[in-house]
Amino acid sequence: MGQTKQTDQLQGTLFEDDYLLRSLGTISYRPDLSLTELVANAWDAGAGEVRVTIPAKHGEELRIEDDGCGMTPEQFKQRWMMLGYNRLRHQGVGAEFPPERQQWHRRAYGRNGMGRHGLLCFGSRYAVESWRDGHGARFVVATSSGQHPFIIEVETPLARDGHGTCLVSIAERNLCEPDRIRDILAARFLHDPQFRVTVNGRSVPLWEHSGLLEERELSIDAGRVARAFFVDTTKAGRTTQYQGVAFWVGGRLVGEPSWIVGGEPLIDGRTRVAKRYTAIVSSDDLFEEVLPDWSAFRPTDLTARFFAITAAYVREVLGRLSVERVEETRLAVERDHADELRSLQPLARFEVRQFIESITTAQPQALPETISAAVKAVISLERTRTGRALLEKLAQLTEEDVAGLDRLLGEWSVRDALTVLDEIDNRLVVLEAIRKLSIDTTADELHVLHPLVTAARWLFGPEFDSPEYTANISLTLAVRKLFGDRVVADAFLNERRRPDIIVLGDATLSAVATDHIDEETGLATLKDVLVIEIKRGGSAISRDDVNQATGYVEDLLGSGLLESGTHVRAFVVGHQAAKMTERVRKIGDPERGSVHVATYGQLVRTGERRLFSLRERLTDRYEQLSGLDLATQALSGETAQLSFGGDVSAA
Repeated sequence: MGQTKQTDQLQGTLFEDDYLLRSLGTISYRPDLSLTELVANAWDAGAGEVRVTIPAKHGEELRIEDDGCGMTPEQFKQRWMMLGYNRLRHQGVGAEFPPERQQWHRRAYGRNGMGRHGLLCFGSRYAVESWRDGHGARFVVATSSGQHPFIIEVETPLARDGHGTCLVSIAERNLCEPDRIRDILAARFLHDPQFRVTVNGRSVPLWEHSGLLEERELSIDAGRVARAFFVDTTKAGRTTQYQGVAFWVGGRLVGEPSWIVGGEPLIDGRTRVAKRYTAIVSSDDLFEEVLPDWSAFRPTDLTARFFAITAAYVREVLGRLSVERVEETRLAVERDHADELRSLQPLARFEVRQFIESITTAQPQALPETISAAVKAVISLERTRTGRALLEKLAQLTEEDVAGLDRLLGEWSVRDALTVLDEIDNRLVVLEAIRKLSIDTTADELHVLHPLVTAARWLFGPEFDSPEYTANISLTLAVRKLFGDRVVADAFLNERRRPDIIVLGDATLSAVATDHIDEETGLATLKDVLVIEIKRGGSAISRDDVNQATGYVEDLLGSGLLESGTHVRAFVVGHQAAKMTERVRKIGDPERGSVHVATYGQLVRTGERRLFSLRERLTDRYEQLSGLDLATQALSGETAQLSFGGDVSAA
């Protein structure tokens, strides 16, 4: 058999004739979005003016002309004709400007190179005239099929002074109302007075904008004033790139719009309200307060006063808008739950409505869907409180359960019984989590086992069963200073939330203590220190580990960082103890510390005995939960970091 001849290419990519239109998505049939994208291209080209002409009927020309930097024929073919042109990579994040506007600054809108084909919304082909440096060309671009999704049908050289771009399409479909497009474009680009957009010869001044909510004169000081406009920008074709307060001086933008004014944040820019509104503050009296590059104001007493007046105005308007939005949200949530509210008793209905009003007032930026979910939970609680759910459960009790409940209520109040039961349940959950995870080789000892063991201080002796044992700043600093370079930096991401946990190279360590008031001095001093070291991996606790823990205690006692009379008790916890390992070691004469070896199994057995073997009687309650679920439940009230690595499952 002869060898098959190799070629550089066996088959190229083929395109359907409507591929480009489908790639454009909504731009291909939404004229507001397509025109917004094309005007944004003019913004990226450093234009100062864009003229949009929308015909009165189909079959006539739709035109978009700008005075931006334009393109040479070579640039057009490289940029415009490249599918998915990456503007960020080729031209950077800033807009490109003609020579006479090099001092201007803008952040570019363009990203993926799809918006330039927006004229396909109106017809299957369009023309582009672009010129710069005294020469350019006119191109007719059309969709295609086969090897090319779009092609240049005609190229005609163009000699024209200056710079700019003109787009032309015959409006075959999706014709739009000029007034609506004018409002949309004005809303999106209103923040920069150096960018003027006209539609059929008319622009929208701020004071005529349909989204204008507020207009006011602000007095800065004697003889200096500013004009403030507060605008709802939801009429924009899509989310505007800039939100916040835009400062104009002499019809020119200073810096970039932001909700941070004078270094003070007025509102969280991530909220829906922040993305909905824009404030324009314009003045002709502050030229001397602007930096030469117009990037910001000078830090003077006058600008500080100007910022304070602006911030007060913006907060006032936002507060008023929030009140209106709260009422809208409240009514919407009540409508969503009208049937459920009617099913409640009058008092319960009143309390739910009070809850709706209080949460919408406290969280005016919250989404109605979020508030609605919370209200649904409250309604469920109200139904439970009426006794309906409780009666259903009582009806299912056996005679033995009813007798036990009667005895319980005869000797305990419900509150006391729940308090005791919750505490017992918490401790049983901790024990069960340790039992399951300690033999799981995938368990994260740093983030799971150590917080569990630390949360169960009562396992190490009844004297530690006290809320007085807490992370002590002085003790933590002493331990960190003592171990120095042995502490692994950044190993525990939430160390501020768990300062008692310290990560060493081969183990994790926690230290907590109790304070008591010295009767002679009246000062708080460390009384008892509990140090818990958990060994990593499945290795057994050896003599060296005991010697190392002894060194910890001796170093702490001899460091001078603890008060005299402080007693230190250290526990080394692991999966098992090696043979001939000393289980208890006393330190000092008289004794000032001790080291104890403990295994996870020993801790679990000790806990079960102290809880009167209740786990054996309540096997079904915990058996179906995985170790991870139990650990999450046990530590939900702790401040420990629950960042589990690996698949932690029940043993």
